[in-house]
Amino acid sequence: MSTVSEIRVRAGRRSEMALLAISWVIIVLARAQVDYNAAYLEISVIALYGLGTAVLMIAAHVVLDKVAPNADPVLLPAVFALNGVGIAEIHRIDLAEDTSFANAQMIWMALGVTAMIVVLLVLRDHRKLRRYTYTAGVVGLVLYLLPLVPGLGITVNGARIWISILGHSMQPGEFAKIALVIFFAGYLVTNRDTLALAGPKFLGMRFPRPRDMGPLLLVWAAAMLIMVYERDLGASLLFFGIFLGMLYVATQRLSWVLTGAGLFFIGGTVAALTIPHVRSRFDAWLHALDADTYASGTSEQLVRGLFGMASGGLFGTGLGNGRPDLVPYAESDFIIASLGEELGLTGLMAILTLYLIVVQRAFRAAIGVRDGFGKLLASGLGFTIAIQVFIVVGGVTRVIPLTGLTAPFLAYGGSSLLANWIVLALLLRVSDMARRPSEEAVPA
Repeated sequence: MSTVSEIRVRAGRRSEMALLAISWVIIVLARAQVDYNAAYLEISVIALYGLGTAVLMIAAHVVLDKVAPNADPVLLPAVFALNGVGIAEIHRIDLAEDTSFANAQMIWMALGVTAMIVVLLVLRDHRKLRRYTYTAGVVGLVLYLLPLVPGLGITVNGARIWISILGHSMQPGEFAKIALVIFFAGYLVTNRDTLALAGPKFLGMRFPRPRDMGPLLLVWAAAMLIMVYERDLGASLLFFGIFLGMLYVATQRLSWVLTGAGLFFIGGTVAALTIPHVRSRFDAWLHALDADTYASGTSEQLVRGLFGMASGGLFGTGLGNGRPDLVPYAESDFIIASLGEELGLTGLMAILTLYLIVVQRAFRAAIGVRDGFGKLLASGLGFTIAIQVFIVVGGVTRVIPLTGLTAPFLAYGGSSLLANWIVLALLLRVSDMARRPSEEAVPA
């Protein structure tokens, strides 16, 4: 006789399969529309593309059914949809610029799904990661600082966030954020009582004691080091934002967030006033439409992206009908502007809604899981995606200064795509534990 737990598992996986089918239709239709509007549509090519995508989806679904049957059924379809729409837009830019980024991105997508499967097969219980708390912290900091090593780090577009290995470039910061989330989760779950209960009260809030400020000051100093020496405002903000978000989840004290935000504001202001490359980012943000700023090339990319999104209007020009290739790095840093032009505000809101679903499901897993480490791990991974999307979209729309981060799962970049599929694997593992029914199954 079937049990309640067996029925729940089958229902969740059936829902996932149905949602994966919808994602597959979206992915194939997006690619077909790009080819059709470019007068390049070949049914055999679309069929091969659809078959390859279907194989990846089915493989991921089967593995989840075997090793994480209770995992959230919405996460995988939402991520596949984001990744597929991103590849379609990159392919559209390839047709305009005679490049082949989409083919490379499809390979990285296959490698990312493979990495996700490997993580799920190897890591059967997320709580085992807590044993490697300080190891993960050291690994994360080393990865963030690797681009500063002479002969290893390379500078691209003014930012020193890449390393060169055997002629291939890699962005180690994308993997560092995963290691640091594991470290923050392990550290905070051990020390949260001290951080949450002690300290003087002021204006109704309990502020941290000076002797408890050590971890916050250390993370702040590392973030400033990344901003100044690697010239990467985005990674600095992401690194510090993840820590603040997880610190708030662990302590439930707004005073920590206010203190940390104040420190970052002071550090950012001093850097903007004294360091030329940081000041140029702020000038491009504050004076983007000034003739002198645009003529110098400081804000040219930002302004072109803004005009491209404006030309898209409410419903966009249609995939393949716009001119996103007029914006430099339209396939990576400015893929949000490219999609905003061709899909319009409506399509862009749909993409942001998919991101919102992924983040909401991450926090739902954090609420449902029973151990403190899992709660902080899932919430930290959710903050990672949420803050990175905010930084990217905020920079492209001129809400905040422009940074060099890429939109998760959408933008071109092997390091980013591979790291984010690993993030998804960890979220699926935590959600499997969170949604696991009681050991004592009730007869149907």
